[in-house]
Amino acid sequence: MTENLELHQFQEGSHTVDESNRWLERLKTRVNCPYLGIILATLSSLFFSLCSVIVKGLVDVNPMELAAFRFVGVLLPTIPILIYTRQPVFPQGTRVILLMRCFMGTTGLMLSFYAFRHMPLADASVIIFSTPVFVAIFARAFLKEPCTMFNVITINITLVGVVLITRPPFVFGETTPPPDEQLTGRPYDIWGPVAAFSSTLFGANVYILLRALKNLHFSVIMTNFGATALVYTLIVCASIGAVCWPSCGRDRWLVLVLGVFSFLGQILLTLSLQIEQAGPVAIARCADIVFAFIWQMIFFGETPNGYSLFGALMVISSVILTALKKWAMTLPRESSLRKRLRLILLE
Repeated sequence: MTENLELHQFQEGSHTVDESNRWLERLKTRVNCPYLGIILATLSSLFFSLCSVIVKGLVDVNPMELAAFRFVGVLLPTIPILIYTRQPVFPQGTRVILLMRCFMGTTGLMLSFYAFRHMPLADASVIIFSTPVFVAIFARAFLKEPCTMFNVITINITLVGVVLITRPPFVFGETTPPPDEQLTGRPYDIWGPVAAFSSTLFGANVYILLRALKNLHFSVIMTNFGATALVYTLIVCASIGAVCWPSCGRDRWLVLVLGVFSFLGQILLTLSLQIEQAGPVAIARCADIVFAFIWQMIFFGETPNGYSLFGALMVISSVILTALKKWAMTLPRESSLRKRLRLILLE
């Protein structure tokens, strides 16, 4: 079904495609930087990592409520851009994919917010941003792309890294204190790692759907995402009794900053995926993990141990190898860079 949708998604929206392409070309011409997409993705990682710091620090506000505030920050600044560029709000031929992207992205983000609250910041970030490794599974399921031995190896390396980071008691036994208990004194919460890993799987689907929507203007994608996600999160908040305004002035200001940083991170990520190929963008987004380790030590005084560092190294290595392979596959066969990367291109 996804293949047919992708094949016909712009049949009735060619004007939008042309306008979006012209806008991107003007941006690249004015900036004149071959690494523009990489720079935008890295800046996106910076803002998203700061969002995770705010989520973890606002302990008196429910994570689901913070997710709703985040989507307000995504939606409100995007509406004027949509109106100014005269883009169709819900273009025909892309509606199903847009709704799927909204559902997957919203669910993944709510799960990640829960993980940030209930796990060490860097550990949660490493698990969540192993997303590109698992893209191969869903590309195989929905786009019928081959899942090679290389993908199997990187997925297994990533899973081992995740186990080392979370160190669940049923694997390591009670003799090894789990990370949350070591750093905070709180009992181990298995639902934190479960939420982080589930967020990764939802995020893998978002990567595929965003690439299918790459010719849409970013304001169309973000307006639909923000509006749908806001309704979705408000329903979740109402169902758990978490609809309220933060009580103190500091929390209110941090909620506003969360919305601004969310908008900046989302718009920069969307632009980077429209300008640059997914492989280099995925590598650049590994900067989020580096930022998370830095913020964890600066803001929360949590020093990662050897298990977390080695697990993070395994996950980052898998993400970089996966991104390099995707990038190498798009290079011309006679390219010298492709020849240097020939080992990871083996089936």
